[in-house]
Amino acid sequence: MANVTPHGYSHDRIMPNWLRIVLAIAAGFIVWFAVATVGNLAIRWLLSGYSEAEKAMDFALNMLFARLVLGAVASLAAGAACVAIARRVRAAIYLFALLLLALFVPVHLDLWDKFPLWYHIVFLGSLVPFVVIGATLLGSPRASAV
Repeated sequence: MANVTPHGYSHDRIMPNWLRIVLAIAAGFIVWFAVATVGNLAIRWLLSGYSEAEKAMDFALNMLFARLVLGAVASLAAGAACVAIARRVRAAIYLFALLLLALFVPVHLDLWDKFPLWYHIVFLGSLVPFVVIGATLLGSPRASAV
């Protein structure tokens, strides 16, 4: 664990921890939505009828699974991006994961009647774990409180 100066800088880094946290969270969101966007375009191209189903929000079972896999991949990539910037500041990863969940809860409440209950549970329940797994896979940094 690096020693931190009174100004919030560690001796092995130039960037203060608070800035590292903010940048890591921003990177997590950018990567999550970039991966989700590209993946959604791929799903439209690969799955026949997906574009029409997406407009009506009336997905077949294989389409729902594709969306869940895409959410997991986006969360893994976002966790990896977050830890790449956060390094040893694990609080950034957990804060990002919770903010991502907080962002999607109201979205899923608005879409509650469009998807089966199991879909909401799996999607929302997988966000935090997959972000953490993505951060761990990139390189398990040593824990630091802040």
